[in-house]
Amino acid sequence: MRTEKVEFYSDGVVLRGMFRSPDQPSEQPGPALVHGPGWLGLASGQNYANWHEGLTAAGYSVLVFDYRGFGDSDGDTGWVRPDWQLEDLLNAVAYLTTRQDVDSDRIGSYGMGGTGGGNAVLLACHDERIKAVAAQSVVADGRDWLHRMRREYEWVAYLEQLEEDRQRWVLEGKGEIVHPREGLMVETPERRAIAPKKDVDARMPNEFFLRSAEYIMRYRPIDVVHRISPRALLITSVENDVVTPEDHAVALFERAGGPKKLVRQRDTSHYRAYKENFGLLLAEIIDWYDEHLKYASVRSTEVGTAEAMTWIDNAGVGRR
Repeated sequence: MRTEKVEFYSDGVVLRGMFRSPDQPSEQPGPALVHGPGWLGLASGQNYANWHEGLTAAGYSVLVFDYRGFGDSDGDTGWVRPDWQLEDLLNAVAYLTTRQDVDSDRIGSYGMGGTGGGNAVLLACHDERIKAVAAQSVVADGRDWLHRMRREYEWVAYLEQLEEDRQRWVLEGKGEIVHPREGLMVETPERRAIAPKKDVDARMPNEFFLRSAEYIMRYRPIDVVHRISPRALLITSVENDVVTPEDHAVALFERAGGPKKLVRQRDTSHYRAYKENFGLLLAEIIDWYDEHLKYASVRSTEVGTAEAMTWIDNAGVGRR
């Protein structure tokens, strides 16, 4: 895998990242994927490297970058603004279309982990240049996601805290600062125990605006997922996932048009699945891109295209 440091603008803000491509360059423009990091993720995260190695080995280039205000990119810090992130992703697609080594008719979106998976879906909903999506462990509804991290009395108190914070912004032009893994999302015991993103956590500031939660609550890929069809959507989920509830993936799958596929994993957990099922998931994702990022001068959509659902468990892979 070759890695080239790149930068481009989004709303006048410089975004920085990496363009990762196959070891052997092609004489012809090739397919490329836009990868926006997951929840509080960074482009340099070690947890992405194996996936990029696999995708580039299969012939796909990957553009991964830091959202504005994160990591190496410029921009205001302390915010989680999915609306800004979507704009950054749209501009990442535009950047790819300027590259001579990218086939603009063969661009896909890729994402993993919470809003990372959800953003890959959302990008395709708003940009028809995205021809195929592969999204792992997705958030479909930001309000429901934040709600289910908290007990009901905690949720009621949280809403009151947000309202008080909004009033402070109106009166003072500033608001409350919180730790992002306590005051925005709530860290699970599994994550606390295994610390899956130590390298990223070490670079992530601990002070974010509480008001970010308001923007996360407006985050609803579920409302627009139907726009992707007749382009292709692959979603993965984990049974009994307490980080990104599986029913979010199922709801997106059910509301989307075809072609679509849902890969459901058993006998694992949110963080373990990325390692335990790495080979199986990577193969599913590559097969999906291989099928749907082929160039054709004539395109057709078959009415009633079959939908697929795949289970991954300790017994292997099964389909129905």
